[in-house]
Amino acid sequence: MLKTDPVIVDYNMITSYGMGVDICWEGLLKNQSAIKDIQRFDASHFHAQEAAIINDIFIKEEESLVMQMLTKTRSDMKMEISSDTDMILTSLNGEIDFLEQEVLSSKDVSTESRLDILLDRSKELFGVKGKAMLISAACASSGVAIARAASMIKAGQSDSVLVVSCDCVSEFLVAGFSSLMALDKDRARPFDKNRRGLTIGEAAAYVLILSRERADKEQRKIIGNIRGWGLSCDAHHMTGPAVDGKGLVAAIERALSVANISQEDISNISAHGTGTVYNDSMEMKAFKKVFKENNMPTYSIKGGLGHTMGAAGMIDLIIALKTLEANVIPPTVGVVDIADDAKGWISSDAIEFEGNKILSTNSGFGGMNAALIITV
Repeated sequence: MLKTDPVIVDYNMITSYGMGVDICWEGLLKNQSAIKDIQRFDASHFHAQEAAIINDIFIKEEESLVMQMLTKTRSDMKMEISSDTDMILTSLNGEIDFLEQEVLSSKDVSTESRLDILLDRSKELFGVKGKAMLISAACASSGVAIARAASMIKAGQSDSVLVVSCDCVSEFLVAGFSSLMALDKDRARPFDKNRRGLTIGEAAAYVLILSRERADKEQRKIIGNIRGWGLSCDAHHMTGPAVDGKGLVAAIERALSVANISQEDISNISAHGTGTVYNDSMEMKAFKKVFKENNMPTYSIKGGLGHTMGAAGMIDLIIALKTLEANVIPPTVGVVDIADDAKGWISSDAIEFEGNKILSTNSGFGGMNAALIITV
């Protein structure tokens, strides 16, 4: 163990299951879905009318959807953050509901960057005065941000980084995925033989990452370790992955190299698992290239809380830490008839396992891939 090893000392999140990590974890273990009918706007003309929406979050003129989520997450924070902490914010659409209100009301549309404004508001909300940066790398945003934070700490460029992620369900987002015919009107079924698309979700979350030296100095309890990270880009298609999975394979192999371990050391896989035909198929090809036919226990949480876009990797990371704590992986919510290429890997039941290393993967538009290796 080195002084500059990146370690996780705090996290929290809000999802469609509710406020906090435990309520989400319990819902996933019970194979419960938090997807519901969209009431926030008229979705009757879209391909799907359901999403994983957080209760008590409403469209308001004075406060955006994501700021409402971040405020709830911040108010539930148990640990104080030092003002010299650096921040990385990730989001795809930021305060998109404000932009929608301007467009739909025929007002002059602001040319200011909504994400820049959100970054400033987030810094103020969390009381962070260190360096701040914004990462928007499609649905791999959180994974990329966590890798960036870990590399900053490993290189001695920082000893405290707060990574914050958020995205909301908006009419713009549902319209976009509906136009791509990428939504499953019967809810997402990751790795199911009859899967037809994803279900959009929303979430906000944060993870506080310190150097081991600073965590020890401040007597912080270490929740987990970021052992390895790897990034890649397929450069294949604007909205679809390279079907051979080579880009994701490259990211996984880089993460294994950084962690200085072999694929045999991995206990299980937290897959991106969106429920689209091409994503899930690509992931299984990538996993089998890395792990051969070893039938690694694998799961996806998106059938329960939807695809939370820029926050997806952060939610995956936090749930991965819960699996390591409990030595059990949750069922893949929504799967009924497991696809042939996923049999022996995916289960509709919770599965106990041995080991302390988990691989978490995310992929996104533009061919972005992120792989993280988490240990306890």
